[in-house]
Amino acid sequence: MLTKNTQMNREQLEMITLEQLVPANHLVRKVEAAINFSFIYPLVEEMYSTERGRPSIDPVVLIKMTFIQYMFGIRSMRKTIEEIETNIAYRWFLGFGFYDKVPHFSTFGKNYERRFKDTDIFEQIFYRILKQASDKKLVSNEHVFIDSTHAKASANKRKFEKKVVRKETKAYQTRLQQEINSDRKEHGKKPFPPDKFEKEEHKEVKESTTDPESGYLR
Repeated sequence: MLTKNTQMNREQLEMITLEQLVPANHLVRKVEAAINFSFIYPLVEEMYSTERGRPSIDPVVLIKMTFIQYMFGIRSMRKTIEEIETNIAYRWFLGFGFYDKVPHFSTFGKNYERRFKDTDIFEQIFYRILKQASDKKLVSNEHVFIDSTHAKASANKRKFEKKVVRKETKAYQTRLQQEINSDRKEHGKKPFPPDKFEKEEHKEVKESTTDPESGYLR
């Protein structure tokens, strides 16, 4: 049976809190429960003036904004801010209410340039968070995960120069060869000769002139 929604409750008033709207199993709740971000304040205290200037954006909010961007795969800080404006869970994570104004997307960039650039503040924050996760048994040293995600580079694919570089032998191939030969010697067998791929070879590659650290992917 076809049903049509004839009621438009867009103007309906409700007595409700953000706490009620964020699901109990949402990722932001898990992060908030696992990590105490207050350690950031003493780390950045010397980067702010205590006597001059306008009130700053809470530095913990700035760091949490980057958490939202990377945890949920948002492509830019501009888009992150747009998502925070309408996403109840993100507002809850940052401590914002329904009507609190979200910082402009350029705020993080300005703070980075004026305060955080050329410092190890992000490295300190990373290790402190890692320590908290380790203390709560959320980190295991039994497994290693390697990120092989391809991220789009900010480079013009038409601007490049060709270079001749030496081919690198894969490290695991060398170790495997050594292990096999060691086992063969133990069993009285003749070791295999060095792999032909270990010889120095060269190849021609394209190196971007706008972002030399990027690579071409087909």
